[in-house]
Amino acid sequence: MPILNVQIIQGHTPAQKTELLKKLSQAVVDSIAAPLASVRVVIQEVPRENVIVAGELGHDMALITVGLISGRTEELKAALVLALANATEQAIGLSTQNVRTIIFDTPSTDMGVAGGRTAKAAGR
Repeated sequence: MPILNVQIIQGHTPAQKTELLKKLSQAVVDSIAAPLASVRVVIQEVPRENVIVAGELGHDMALITVGLISGRTEELKAALVLALANATEQAIGLSTQNVRTIIFDTPSTDMGVAGGRTAKAAGR
């Protein structure tokens, strides 16, 4: 049940954003073997004047927050972080140096899935 919320600076083309959505989705599938049907990705665009990185106003960046059902290994999480950074670079040309990822492990009792059930009730 990977759910990604991706914050990027405004100004990317619709084609770039579509490519980012697709590449991030595939990165999740490839890195942690999540079924594509369970992957959700949302892009939020942030005005350049609302971002500061290392003291530089308007610096290009991406922040990817990932909600996962608890239980994946440290190695799988590291593979996911790398895959997401690479996918972002490939899709919108943002250096992996400017991509940050935060993973939130959520107990299966605290994640809702299809049908309005918890992941635990759904057998996950």
